[in-house]
Amino acid sequence: MPKGSGGLGDLGNIMKHAQKMQKEMAKIQEDLKSRVVEGKAGGGMVTVNVNGAQELLAIKIEESALEDRELLEDLVVAAVREGMRKAKDMANREMSKLTGGLNLPGLI
Repeated sequence: MPKGSGGLGDLGNIMKHAQKMQKEMAKIQEDLKSRVVEGKAGGGMVTVNVNGAQELLAIKIEESALEDRELLEDLVVAAVREGMRKAKDMANREMSKLTGGLNLPGLI
């Protein structure tokens, strides 16, 4: 079989490329764990920190928010949602650098 006509050589190159991408993806995922975004609600009455692995790291609540339990509950949910959205957006941006903008389900 002539060179460049397919066959096992091409499969080997594909496998090497896939392994390289897998290592780069693991590196990005590890880096995302150390990157933190902030979600806020109620004009900053509730602030949360979420890392790029979409792990909730901290919640800060202003004292004035403690007066109304139902409001506080809603603010916490809203702040966490914003933090998680920002973390997911950050992770998607980083992964798209690796995938050349292709949306590959299951990467994040």
